Amino acid sequence: MSSVRDKLDQVTVLTRRLRQEYPDETGAFLGFLRKAEGGKALNLQFKELINVALAVAAQCEWCIAFHVEQAVKAGASRDEVIEAGFMAVVMHGGPAYMYMTPLFEALDEFLPE
Repeated sequence: MSSVRDKLDQVTVLTRRLRQEYPDETGAFLGFLRKAEGGKALNLQFKELINVALAVAAQCEWCIAFHVEQAVKAGASRDEVIEAGFMAVVMHGGPAYMYMTPLFEALDEFLPE
């Protein structure tokens, strides 16, 4: 099984490759990402908690690793990240419940108790 940091390394490798091989598409996506995340109404911590919930609901281990790390860097507490994960479970049910496992793995990596 891959560690949380391995997942983040995979994101970096993929992004680097896509930037080289498909620069227009990748640049457009990353540009949209920066614009969408750059709004002023919500602070970065809140946005990353939303992203954590969406990552759990989408069942994306890479997204969970990335956004848990970003949420912690933005000042989110362990309980805030877990509550965000539970909001995904409320909306997505049992499958999202199981993706609380990589959420806890990421939290243990980036915010040990």
